[in-house]
Amino acid sequence: MARQREQYGRFYEGDFGLSALAGKLSATTGSLDEARSLRLASEVAAVCEGEGAVELGVDARCLLDSPLPDEVIRTAVLAATHGRFDPAAYEPGVRGWLHRLAEHRPGLRHERAPGHWLAPPDITEEELREAVAAEIRASAGPLDRAATGSDPAALSSGAIAESLEAIARESDADLGLRLLLRVLKAYDVPVGKEQYDRLMALDTALGWPGPLVYDGLDVLWPPIDTARRDASGDFGLSALAPWFEGTWQEDTARERVRQAAAADDSAQTPGSAAALLLADTRRLLDSPLSSETITVLWLSVSGRSYNIDRLGIDARDWLQQIEDVCEEHLRDVAPGYRHAPPPVRTDLRDAVVRAVREAEPLLADAAISPYWEAIPGERARQAIGDVVTDVDADLGFRLLLRLLAVVSAPLSPERYGRYQELGSRFGYGEHHVTEELWRSVEHA
Repeated sequence: MARQREQYGRFYEGDFGLSALAGKLSATTGSLDEARSLRLASEVAAVCEGEGAVELGVDARCLLDSPLPDEVIRTAVLAATHGRFDPAAYEPGVRGWLHRLAEHRPGLRHERAPGHWLAPPDITEEELREAVAAEIRASAGPLDRAATGSDPAALSSGAIAESLEAIARESDADLGLRLLLRVLKAYDVPVGKEQYDRLMALDTALGWPGPLVYDGLDVLWPPIDTARRDASGDFGLSALAPWFEGTWQEDTARERVRQAAAADDSAQTPGSAAALLLADTRRLLDSPLSSETITVLWLSVSGRSYNIDRLGIDARDWLQQIEDVCEEHLRDVAPGYRHAPPPVRTDLRDAVVRAVREAEPLLADAAISPYWEAIPGERARQAIGDVVTDVDADLGFRLLLRLLAVVSAPLSPERYGRYQELGSRFGYGEHHVTEELWRSVEHA
């Protein structure tokens, strides 16, 4: 049967279907039998107010309707459960067990809702089959060594990869990929950063929830490098500012910084968010900028939500608090990290200076927090100009984008395109400029 493509991330927070059941079977303590497997299947089916039954039923029917030999399905299930559950060990056999999984779970389709459907799909079925087969082959050697080392008698050499590829090609590539991920996690198979990025690209194309790939996956992360631009969105001090917009008083300021410092993008080495925020913070602390200028910068890009001036907090003392939180977080998640500031980008300084100068008409009449001790947009623009010339053009450009978002400055498509091009030259992620400014673009 053909799988109906959906944006699964709208329904689920993590794994679903047969691969989620395999995860439960693998993690279960005590004895396992068919009856218990069916009880765990009911838990998977009950997820998201019963939506989980749809994918579980579809997964089972994809296998049932395929020409795959029972031994291929058995091998994949046995591996995905880390040898904990063998569907061939019970009287109904492999397909009998699948029939029982699918029983009372017909191949229903989710109620169609706006935005829930991939139309057109981001990847064709043939492209998906080839991509999944390639990842299975890339993992075959490490997986075989891990599985045979764990239980040499359970599975023959190469059998796991062969079975998973057969499922991807002859049954359903979506299921094949989820079972591959489940097997990699079950046997703690290390995955290199390049393969991880490919797996996350497939995750995006399929509309999966991101944790389905990265939760429990042993990724061989490269060392933290503040010169890398792995995040898809903003980073550093300009990314901290939105954490203080609107209603945030349920947390202390220090706790809010701690949350931002821990908010690594799924493509980043753990600790990167804190390291990048630390880099921006130290550059401002070590800069010749006055505390008054730094105060204007912070109040402007944060929308004057955390009023350090009203609270009597010196701007450099505030930066010192941010620095302390970042260092504390890095000691926990990357104790071997030693801060090294990324190189200052002088090659794009003139381009950013022009961008700041050309933003003057957009900010001339703007005011941050216009109803209470307003900060003139022009004063904020001048402070950002000081960052560009006296500190770092990269940081200055990110703060400019943030300021334009705070005041909702209307942007022509041409100006927006120039910002995108400059962001690309800085190596920013694909959503960095878009997330900040797309809503402000004047569309015809």
